[in-house]
Amino acid sequence: MEDLDPRFVRADSKWLARHRVEPGGAVDLASIPSVGGRKLDKKSARKAYRRSVRKLSELQEKFYADGRFAMLVVFQAMDAGGKDSTIRNVLGPLNPQGCRVSSFKVPHSEEAAHDYLWRIHRAAPARGMIGVFNRSHYEDVLVVRVKNLVEEERWRRRYEHINQFEKMLSDEGTVIVKFFLHISNEYQRKRLQRRLDRPDKHWKFSPADLAERARWPKYTEAFEEALARCSTPHAPWHIIPAENRWYRNLAVARILLATMRKLDLSYPEVTFDPSEIKLT
Repeated sequence: MEDLDPRFVRADSKWLARHRVEPGGAVDLASIPSVGGRKLDKKSARKAYRRSVRKLSELQEKFYADGRFAMLVVFQAMDAGGKDSTIRNVLGPLNPQGCRVSSFKVPHSEEAAHDYLWRIHRAAPARGMIGVFNRSHYEDVLVVRVKNLVEEERWRRRYEHINQFEKMLSDEGTVIVKFFLHISNEYQRKRLQRRLDRPDKHWKFSPADLAERARWPKYTEAFEEALARCSTPHAPWHIIPAENRWYRNLAVARILLATMRKLDLSYPEVTFDPSEIKLT
């Protein structure tokens, strides 16, 4: 086993609960550290991360072959929270034939003509597949709320809609794991400044980012309520300290690995005897 605190690396229920939002509990992001791994050895942690990703890749083949489950992995964060980087580092090494990333931006005309979950359900993974959401249906209780795009009575109904939607997916065989990548206001400022300072990062910056940054308190309030009201036994939220990217990557990889291990995956029985087949 990796040279880390065994309480941290052990892929069991206690480890899974390390960053999980317990159903029914309140969430105060200001009281939760945004920097993780202060007591861990960075070199060993990175080694553990690489081993975890390799094991995830191995289990992905069995997950696909088993065919009983789908897996939905949701990422949400403040702007500059590291969603793209986390997906690239943790899930990028997986076989793309069995893993699909969907990104949800402002709805286009066809999407806007339907209910807000229509485009989400279309992107839900099939059995054997891992679906990754870079932003998600939670935008409809985050951005929609903060920018007053619909009346409060309407977006408040959506917490229950979302819980019931995720329960339906879970009942039909979709394993749901949700990650909120937690950063501080100062860390966001530094990341946005980096985009301004580096010509190769200018494309990632928009003047609209400044308007969104000014809404930090409102987004914090919106995230806290969404995390508290929509972390359920069948679709738990995990708050990941994301400012140390090596810790963030390790934590996400270990939670996904532990979740997949709990499924007791197996290869399907074949209907022939391989020993009796002779190739010519």
